[in-house]
Amino acid sequence: MMGEFILRNLAHRPLRTAIAVVGVAVEVALVVLIVGLTSGLLNETAKRIEGIGADIMLQPPNASFLIAFGTAPMPVKIGEKIAEIKYVQTVSPVLFQFNTSGVEVVYGIDNESFRAVSGGFVFLDGRDIEGPDDLLVDDVAAKSKHVRAGGTYRMFEHDWHVAGVVEHGKGARLFVPLATLQELVSARDKASVFFVKCTRPDHTPDVMGQMRQVFPGYTIRPLRDFLSLMTATNIPALEPFINAMIALAVAIGLLVIFLSMYTTVIERTRDIGVLKSLGAGKSFIIRAVLSESAMVCVFGIVAGVLLSYAARAGFLAMFPTLSILITPGWVLRAAGIALAGAIVGASYPAWLATRKDAVEALAYD
Repeated sequence: MMGEFILRNLAHRPLRTAIAVVGVAVEVALVVLIVGLTSGLLNETAKRIEGIGADIMLQPPNASFLIAFGTAPMPVKIGEKIAEIKYVQTVSPVLFQFNTSGVEVVYGIDNESFRAVSGGFVFLDGRDIEGPDDLLVDDVAAKSKHVRAGGTYRMFEHDWHVAGVVEHGKGARLFVPLATLQELVSARDKASVFFVKCTRPDHTPDVMGQMRQVFPGYTIRPLRDFLSLMTATNIPALEPFINAMIALAVAIGLLVIFLSMYTTVIERTRDIGVLKSLGAGKSFIIRAVLSESAMVCVFGIVAGVLLSYAARAGFLAMFPTLSILITPGWVLRAAGIALAGAIVGASYPAWLATRKDAVEALAYD
């Protein structure tokens, strides 16, 4: 009986019900997409770094693990000292440069040493780097930028020849010769990071210990632990940003439910009087109002999840390099947040409904 009563109430004002459902859907979609975008980008970036295949990464003192924002303060000659350490098989210097026009990180690589560390690229089209102006593009970036082997790509006020398209997963999406990038960004004989390959993976702790003795104060990390570092709590200001966006989404949902249920109570003052005259108690009135808001919220949650997947598909179609990770855990959290907000938003209208006098309510026009 209660369910039929609530459904009829919702159907009585379809436009208002639809607006409330959309409000909750936007709340859920915002939470799922904001968290999905940040976690997806972090996980995808970490996996590409691990995909390089190195065992150890050496950075300047106090360097952040966000290597995309690294500078180039280290002399390339440091690599020679690293190569002398026992159990070191190969060292590859890499120069990072952030391309603001494409919002991407470009790797300047020494082709021979980078191939030795990473195992080499898997070519889908074209050839390897041979000339100073050659550029390698991974398949995801090639699709996004609509480039192919043999074409030209302008970056850093310089025209690059797209030598080949490679399979993604080797750190960056764009690779250029180290020496050329050093000249372009005025970082001659400098590197942002050194990737180190050990003779065997189980030699990694020994090599790291020796490196800390030779390079005291430098940041030395094993790449196998890189994925665990890429979390919102480890990135400055990212977690507060996520929390702020979630709070904004909750505020939207709460206000929509509050306004919807408040106007519902005002419009149905006479109906509430009829229910009270028939013997309905305060608990029944409260349960009816809260159940109605909960049902609106359930519809909104379903619509919000569908909206999240539709929005993700749209974003990925427009920006193939994006990574949006939608997990069941955060879908459930978003649903719980929306439901809690709906109950809180409907609490005052429910209390207001119980305060109405039956005689006055029946006389209400």
